[in-house]
Amino acid sequence: MRQEKNLLLNGSRFFTFTLAWSVYLAATPAAFPRLSEIPDAEVLKPTSFPYPEKLSYHVEWRMVTAGTATVELLHPSADDWDLNLRLESAGMVNRLYRVLDTYKVAINDRFCASSSLLNAEEGKHRRITRLTFEDVRHKVEYDERDLTNKATVKRTLDISPCTHDITGALVALRAMNLEPGRSATLPITDGKKIVSARIEAQSKENVTVSGKSYHTIRYEAFLFDNVLYKRKGRMFIWLTDDSDHIPVQFRFQLGFPIGTISLELEKQQRL
Repeated sequence: MRQEKNLLLNGSRFFTFTLAWSVYLAATPAAFPRLSEIPDAEVLKPTSFPYPEKLSYHVEWRMVTAGTATVELLHPSADDWDLNLRLESAGMVNRLYRVLDTYKVAINDRFCASSSLLNAEEGKHRRITRLTFEDVRHKVEYDERDLTNKATVKRTLDISPCTHDITGALVALRAMNLEPGRSATLPITDGKKIVSARIEAQSKENVTVSGKSYHTIRYEAFLFDNVLYKRKGRMFIWLTDDSDHIPVQFRFQLGFPIGTISLELEKQQRL
């Protein structure tokens, strides 16, 4: 029991940020001037996305239900989008180490993040993390407050124009037509580190989640092995092979002791 609690304690921050970074992909290619290795004519084809939407996911860890993730993309004005993520533990994981995290991102008219707020309740720990993006100064302000230990961490990083927060790092993917054999490199930051992450389209696959079959393209996002995270691991994403490019499945292969974490789409609602 103690080993499982320590595992969840050490991995909870990683899992929260990784899930928040990857669970929802929504933007237009105009916000990403650094796309590489793919001709613009093939990347910039129109898609039916973006639109207001709610996605609900089932989270599985070690072959058991670990929790749920719900993501909403809202369009409060012509110049702004809001992205809201709620991650909640369930079942055995909830009994061992309760997790209730909410993550909110404000995105401008080019789908670049202007601010984000993570409110994390993990076991007995509570912390609030803010990112504030300043386009004029080309900086991001990081402010983390540990409400349990009464500790504060602040830092400022230099960034390029339209650098994206951790949820926006892959936002171009749904608006691209990135066919198998192609890849793109995108700039991302978590407020503590700035990197360029490669996304690779690998193959077309038929997958079944929640009893429904989808024609998809499998992508791999190279975030591990000292890219954004020091931990060794791999991250795969399955998007529907159509104009919506709905993210129907995510898989994190993290090795011992965490193992594999999977997210499967349960429901999509256009708002």
